[in-house]
Amino acid sequence: MGVEIAAERKLLTEDEYDPVARSHHPAVQGLARDELVELARWLRSRRARMRDTVRERRRIRRGKAEPRGAAAEPPSERGLSAKKQVFARALRRVNGRIERLRAEEKRDRAVANLREALERKRAAPVHHPSPGRTADEGMRPKDNQEPTVQMDPREIGRVSQFVRDAQARRDA
Repeated sequence: MGVEIAAERKLLTEDEYDPVARSHHPAVQGLARDELVELARWLRSRRARMRDTVRERRRIRRGKAEPRGAAAEPPSERGLSAKKQVFARALRRVNGRIERLRAEEKRDRAVANLREALERKRAAPVHHPSPGRTADEGMRPKDNQEPTVQMDPREIGRVSQFVRDAQARRDA
């Protein structure tokens, strides 16, 4: 379930909200790749900063670290955690757009390579090898090139009978 833009606007300051607003749908489509990369870098740094602050406050609350600054009791990290999630969602949108642009460029390169290969194939000389001996027209027999073994038909029957007798001896 998504978070409304109004809720994001409440959580962020004006200078933080402008880049996040550019990560939403209609605006992110119009950004160039360099702008998207720069926006992703900015969002990543903000998300990391919020994450570190939330971790530090949790460590202070558990007694694992000493509080920095004048505040003895740090406020809840709930608002910072929500802010971090806003930056994370914005970063996910920007990364998705960058990935779609990358896939589109990859697809365009593949299509260009395929077109070049097709042009090379069409430009290559046509090679039609000789078909060898063919029957030509009509029903003229072709000579069999493989040597045939001539065998006495009685020999075939003798071998078959020998196999039958041997099997019968084994079965008995």
